[in-house]
Amino acid sequence: MNRPAIRNVYMLRFVGRVAALICCVIYCIMRPEKLVVLEGMNFFKELTLLHVLWILWVIDIVAQLIPSRMNISIGSQKNFKKWFKPSVGWAIDTLKDYSRTLGFRALAIFIVWVIFIGFIGIIYFKGFIGKEVILIFVTFFYVADLICVLFWCPFRLFLGNKCCTTCRIFNWDHFMMFTPFLFIPGFFTWTLLGLAILVMVIWELTVLIHPARFWEVSNDTLKCENCTDKLCTQYCGKPPKRFV
Repeated sequence: MNRPAIRNVYMLRFVGRVAALICCVIYCIMRPEKLVVLEGMNFFKELTLLHVLWILWVIDIVAQLIPSRMNISIGSQKNFKKWFKPSVGWAIDTLKDYSRTLGFRALAIFIVWVIFIGFIGIIYFKGFIGKEVILIFVTFFYVADLICVLFWCPFRLFLGNKCCTTCRIFNWDHFMMFTPFLFIPGFFTWTLLGLAILVMVIWELTVLIHPARFWEVSNDTLKCENCTDKLCTQYCGKPPKRFV
């Protein structure tokens, strides 16, 4: 059976991200002096291959701010009113309980991630790793993002969502990806981190104001029978699994 079109697109993106990671590692080894573009306003002093990566990342982030299904998963777009199809027969109190539970779990993931990134920051400022390792971390997270979508996601186990379409933290991806850039002040690094934080803040405000858009019981668009993505097919038709 052929994969759905959007999964084919994401598989191609995954291959592209793996290629980007390999190229990044080679670039860091062969041309480490070019990494100065990450710092301060050196972004504007000369063009490097890293500028191509910056442009691709900005496009990725901006796409999450636009209500479009052009090869973008509904999991990333469910915060927009355009894709909200209200269900019937659900209770507001049940939605509140669901949102509260998922909110605490998301907060726990956020705290653990901040601690992990803090550890990276410590070893960076202690001099055990350099800018090249920070960049490789970021690019590895770029690949890991689609590993979670296409193959296996540890966050699904803790959050208890049935698939990526219903993931509570789907649009946290760029925030989690670019947080290591916090430790390298510069136009290149902080523009990406700033845009990623903007996407995350908008997402979280929408969760707070319109929680019904994020629950498959209250939003028909997220139900398995209405799914047109079939992106994370390894979870299709399977109940959620939880650690807790």
